[in-house]
Amino acid sequence: MFSGLPLRATVAALAVTGLLAIAPVAMAVPGSTSAGPSKAPAADVVVKMPSAVGARVGADREQLIDAVTADALVRSRDAARLAPVAAVSRLADEGRDVVVDVRAAEGDWARGVAYVEASRDRHGGPEGWLYIAHRQDGRWVAGLEGDREFAAFVARSPLVGAAERRNMTAYAERRADPQAWVGAAASTNGLLLPWMPDHYMTLTGGPHSHDGGAGNWSALDFAGGNASGLVRSSREGTATSMCGPGGGWTRVIHPGGFSTDYYHMRGTTYYNGTSIARSALLGTIGTDTCAGGAATGAHVHWSLRTYDANYNGQYTWLNGRTIGGWAWWNGSGQYAGCGTRLGVTACPGTAIYNRTG
Repeated sequence: MFSGLPLRATVAALAVTGLLAIAPVAMAVPGSTSAGPSKAPAADVVVKMPSAVGARVGADREQLIDAVTADALVRSRDAARLAPVAAVSRLADEGRDVVVDVRAAEGDWARGVAYVEASRDRHGGPEGWLYIAHRQDGRWVAGLEGDREFAAFVARSPLVGAAERRNMTAYAERRADPQAWVGAAASTNGLLLPWMPDHYMTLTGGPHSHDGGAGNWSALDFAGGNASGLVRSSREGTATSMCGPGGGWTRVIHPGGFSTDYYHMRGTTYYNGTSIARSALLGTIGTDTCAGGAATGAHVHWSLRTYDANYNGQYTWLNGRTIGGWAWWNGSGQYAGCGTRLGVTACPGTAIYNRTG
């Protein structure tokens, strides 16, 4: 639950500035609470900001949200080629929100999560980014995953912990070629499937795009099995609950240039740049659509990402990579692909064990 400082960005203000500006802030009555983030009319930006964080950000919090939102729209595949006004309006027409979540602030630094909801007309995952912002010469400069500013801020911000900084800086050691390491060099540094080792779930969807569209086939769907439906981290790393407390989307940044996304979960554990161990509990398979998309039955939508030297996260091809002891291969179409292990082929509908080697 977020309290105080309900914020909202209006299309009218956006039209004037060319970016997104926040309407006048309604200050909270001391001791009062809000049932959740403020949500303006359909075409507006949803802003999540606890009152304590807003107080630390200061009076120029409107410009912070402006900067983060503008960067998110530029990074979004569905909005990048549109002017900001047109982008927000088009997304709103599709029933999709742009969300800026300010999680922490200290001095001239702030950090959080921004995302563009997925279409609720199809199965798929949303677009989301970690961001770090720095106030420079009286103006907030935002860096989202993939910006040069983000890479620079990771190295400097007091809001980035030592373990998280190590994991993020490891990205520069990897190339963003989506088919890199296929074959003998297809190691994913021991990534597991998203449940306990030596337990099984059923593969319900072979390699397909994270967003359900035309992107790289980076995602797998799993359900059922003897793991009690518990979704666990594929490896140690730093975890962030992308939708906030109670939301069903978690991202874990692993050492060595990979991260993994987990969507549609219920009963999630809340993480905010938190160091976690391999197989840490993230949640339970579910049908949550906290950031859009659709789910017809309880499952986990798991996706693999790689990074370049600017920490530009891309949902990468699974084809030829080994996860949980299984080599994954594209099928003739999305969702139809299979995994192979020790001469066994597992296609959708097959129960498979999660193996460490």
